[in-house]
Amino acid sequence: MESFWDHLHNITDANSIISQGGFYLLLVVVFAETGLFFGFFLPGDYLLFMAGLFCATGSLDVSVYTLISSLIISGILGNFMGYWFGYRTGPLLFNKNDSLFFKRQYIVMAEKFYDKYGGMALILGRFFPIIRTFAPIFAGVVKVKLNKFTLYNIIGSIAWVLTLTLTGYFLGKKYPQLKDYLQYIVIGLILVTSLPLVFAFLRKRLTKNETQT
Repeated sequence: MESFWDHLHNITDANSIISQGGFYLLLVVVFAETGLFFGFFLPGDYLLFMAGLFCATGSLDVSVYTLISSLIISGILGNFMGYWFGYRTGPLLFNKNDSLFFKRQYIVMAEKFYDKYGGMALILGRFFPIIRTFAPIFAGVVKVKLNKFTLYNIIGSIAWVLTLTLTGYFLGKKYPQLKDYLQYIVIGLILVTSLPLVFAFLRKRLTKNETQT
């Protein structure tokens, strides 16, 4: 009998999501990770990449057109859910106590990212873990105009899905043996997508230390 941690591993492991849950669980995870505040820990970038790879090699039995269009729609709907949640809860999120599935610092991080890039944060934020989940929520908190949010939401979802899913798909078509090296691919993608956040954190710490001295 599987334990809670086994189930948690399955839902956070892209390979398990696609191979065991299939197409529909894939869509649910993308929706949750782009719009529900407790979905920040779910795989995003490498899940799309591997979905494209699995589609190319036949491990995911769905056409690439259906895959891409469905993922784009899931990403759009997820962000709308995040926006609605932020719009309804508002400043209460900044006073919410930290828990296993919520960290107030993530909202603050999304706020700073939004302050720096404005509406483009909803497009660029798609490519960064944590920001991807909390940027639409913060947009709802500050009540970004819905038509403006909708435009950035659609553009961001299309860019995110096409970039990662098609990269995985075309590499899978050309190098089908890549599916035998999934663990290395996952590690590489996690490092690539996490490095900007690590650099931003280190720069913030250095700036803080300089101001204190």
